[in-house]
Amino acid sequence: MKKFILPILLCVATISSKAQNDLDALLAAGVEDAQRFANDYLMPGTNGLMHSMNANWFNTADAKPLGGFEISIIANASLISDENKTFSLNTNDYNNIQFAQGASTQMVATALGENDPEVIVELTYDDPIFGNQTQQISLPTGIGSESANMLPTAFIQGALGLSKGIEVKARFVPKIDTDDVDFSMYGAGLQMEFTKWLPADKLLPVAISGLVAYTHLSGEYDLTDSSGIQGENQRLENDTNTWLFQLIASTKMPVINFYGGLGYIKGKSESDMLGTYRISNGIITTEDIVDPFFVSSDVSAVRGTIGTKLKLGFFRLNAEYHLSDFNAFSVGINFGFR
Repeated sequence: MKKFILPILLCVATISSKAQNDLDALLAAGVEDAQRFANDYLMPGTNGLMHSMNANWFNTADAKPLGGFEISIIANASLISDENKTFSLNTNDYNNIQFAQGASTQMVATALGENDPEVIVELTYDDPIFGNQTQQISLPTGIGSESANMLPTAFIQGALGLSKGIEVKARFVPKIDTDDVDFSMYGAGLQMEFTKWLPADKLLPVAISGLVAYTHLSGEYDLTDSSGIQGENQRLENDTNTWLFQLIASTKMPVINFYGGLGYIKGKSESDMLGTYRISNGIITTEDIVDPFFVSSDVSAVRGTIGTKLKLGFFRLNAEYHLSDFNAFSVGINFGFR
């Protein structure tokens, strides 16, 4: 279940389980090289996550009246395109990494892709006793087909109508705290219907509103038992914050309605690899690397949304699709009053 809760932690779990010795060797080649690789390797996963966690903030532009409420169970997924599965690794940008095949530039897997066949690189490092040393390793592969080309998220969400077309929203994931993973996600939104201010509001066949929503995600993955590297307190911590600004329009029919909108997503995801990593330089010497690196990624994208909602008394069901840098779809099961 952890692999589908937090894709950024999934990416680290992939490195840990499939490339334990390779990560050790990358650190031996230099923290700067390891950080550069980790940034390009992880970025598609964190960016796709930020798009996924911003789906299904709304299912209508018609704000609930005073006291009206809706409780929802929501499942989202960003779609992974082929361009997000690989990145161009140019060894001229690295200090101590070369492709074993001799080329300076090659497409290699991100955390969302797969190296098939494996990609071999040659690392160079300076051993204080044995001098200049080289070592060949396989670059970490990604999740490949294991993810079914999707980055999923899920929430419990609530909405409450206030007066004058104002509706407040909140979403969260129940806190998860296990031996390996500590994870939490929550968000809050404010929707305001502009057509509620018009005298003929009840006669209009459509509603128009605006939405502002904030989502926060934090997670920690314990690497101590899985990294294959000696050390203490090894972990990856992630902090992700996003904002969504959305203009929404929808029909106002009794049973089946359609909605759509144009929005803008702004977000930043920061990941820290922390702890002590005791790597071996050659046969005899060792070096302690403390809190090796920090990587981050940003999204800033326009998003278009189209969806539909079925309302049968207390029960509602909606589905929607988003067009953006990462396309996404979402479904929601909703229970509401008014």
